[in-house]
Amino acid sequence: MSGDIHPSTPGAPPTAADGALECRLHKRLGSFDLDVALTVPGRGVTALFGESGSGKTSLLRLVAGLDRPDAGHVRLGERLLTEVASRTQVPPHKRHLGVVFQEARLFPHYRVRGNLTYGMPRAARPQFDDLVALLGIGHLLERLPGTLSGGEARRVAIGRALLTQPRLLLLDEPLTGLDGERKRELLHYLVRLTREIDLPVLYVSHDTAEIAAIADHLALIEQGRLTAHGQLDALMMRLDLTERLGGFDAATRLGARVVDHDPAYALTRVVLDDGQTLRIPALDHPPGTPVRLRVGVRDVALAHAMPEGTSYRNGLAVVIDAIEPSTQEPSANEVRLTIGRQRLRARLTRQACDEMQLVVGKPMVALIRSVAFDSRF
Repeated sequence: MSGDIHPSTPGAPPTAADGALECRLHKRLGSFDLDVALTVPGRGVTALFGESGSGKTSLLRLVAGLDRPDAGHVRLGERLLTEVASRTQVPPHKRHLGVVFQEARLFPHYRVRGNLTYGMPRAARPQFDDLVALLGIGHLLERLPGTLSGGEARRVAIGRALLTQPRLLLLDEPLTGLDGERKRELLHYLVRLTREIDLPVLYVSHDTAEIAAIADHLALIEQGRLTAHGQLDALMMRLDLTERLGGFDAATRLGARVVDHDPAYALTRVVLDDGQTLRIPALDHPPGTPVRLRVGVRDVALAHAMPEGTSYRNGLAVVIDAIEPSTQEPSANEVRLTIGRQRLRARLTRQACDEMQLVVGKPMVALIRSVAFDSRF
């Protein structure tokens, strides 16, 4: 119920002491029971991930107070929001939560400005202009909701939720139903938003690309049960979760910051936390901007030293952390590598591992094609 990771393990889920939200809930849902114990940390994005019908949205509705559990409780900080035993059930509008569903649910007769300020306390007025700029909706303020695109309407709904000064933001599949371009645009704003606001976010999705772009923590929900919970980067390295995470196994993430740009070759140089640099396809971000780099496991090769006369432009000094048989390919090994405080995953043939005499603890050079990087900013 509380996950597969022991609290002493790196990447373990947060405890109630450091969480903004702590809940233990049980509710009958059709053919199965929702039975979850979850603690959400006080900052960053925690993604609820699982197949459609696994109980993600039902859990969100219980946290929001829109439905009542059969047993259990919900606590936000020191405040008890739900407790079946004591018959405590704080109404949704008094929970100090910002909730955004798949549908924007804007007031059709109010312009965007009116929708944003509806329910906004006086203390939030100084935040209005900055939030409007952050969400890129300044040019929409005098428009009616019926004239907005799906992505624009959802940005307004997110802005309205944030201007109520919530203690927790709940997002229920906010990108569902948008076309490719609108989806990428809204994801861009969401990633910027979650980096700049000091507010915990609970994000429901079944899309691995969305979660890889935005999430810090992951809670895997299967048939109403929490089967894994912890830092996303740590879970992506776990081979026992490869099939159940369905898509995350194809890549790992590296955190970096923009250093400078090379317009002649349309490249951007970024630096990792250990000082090593990489050149990636050009990004439209100023120096100092933090970025997440998504690197495919098949796009990483290993060498004993940086080779000459190769098309690889990026070579990182790494140390082999683990070598295990791949659960996806009988001919391959999964090789986990450490880079400073970060980790990287490569999928190599077992023959290559044997011929190179790869062993745990051996220093190597990880060769990564520049075009392999997928920036998630």
